[in-house]
Amino acid sequence: MSNSSRTLFIISDRTGITLGNLVRTLITQFDDLCCERMVLPFLDTPEKIEAAIREIDAVAAEDKTTPVVFSSIVDEAMRARLKESNAEVFDIFDTYLPALSNAIGIPHSGHVGRSHGMGDQVEYDRRVAAVNYALSFDDGSRIKGLADADLILVGVSRTGKTPTCLYLALQYTLNAANFPLTEDDFMLGRLPGPLHEHRDRLFGLTIAPDRLHRIREERSPGSVYASLAQCRSEVSAAEDLFRNNAIAFADSTAVSIEELAIEIMQRIGVVRHY
Repeated sequence: MSNSSRTLFIISDRTGITLGNLVRTLITQFDDLCCERMVLPFLDTPEKIEAAIREIDAVAAEDKTTPVVFSSIVDEAMRARLKESNAEVFDIFDTYLPALSNAIGIPHSGHVGRSHGMGDQVEYDRRVAAVNYALSFDDGSRIKGLADADLILVGVSRTGKTPTCLYLALQYTLNAANFPLTEDDFMLGRLPGPLHEHRDRLFGLTIAPDRLHRIREERSPGSVYASLAQCRSEVSAAEDLFRNNAIAFADSTAVSIEELAIEIMQRIGVVRHY
């Protein structure tokens, strides 16, 4: 049986973010794989490639197994040199660019850093503005300006509203605000006043009470706020509020932020920006 323990190198001449996401997806298909991932970004000179090769070869000698290298190096000469390392090298550009170039009949350019560079200045500024909006309208901290929101997430404390809003802003350039539901809202049985005129952009988040209990215990151990009984009460009241006000909602218990963001956009009908 082959050794299921490997060191995985993610090597890029820029941030390595795109390649890292691809590698993470690929390795989920290997249940028994135990690996240490090492990310080496901004390897944009021959000298840096040589230093990376020395590191790869050292790991190969120490582990006595062949490391696996995933590369998104654009420069052909540096890609060729990397393949001389003591590793199995999988290069995303060698895999796709020649076939893609033949398919569309256009030679590839060899540009470095286009994926996560600043790119279009106007679009970049919009993305920064969306992140600032999410931070400014976090947890009901502001009311004036909610009309500019593409969507408003509502739910009890610690259901994932803030990270989801930031992800929507950073990834899709959406103005995402979030607003907490409190005991007062549940006692009155209605939405917070500032949200009434924005009902068409509301989306609720809920969570399993035991999961919420564990999250809150890390923040405020032993408190009433974190107690399982309190979590059960709040989650039940929030879900009743969503149903009574015809607000679509999703369960964030076992769903990643990425999946949650897509579900929210699809169900609320928000157009993505890239």
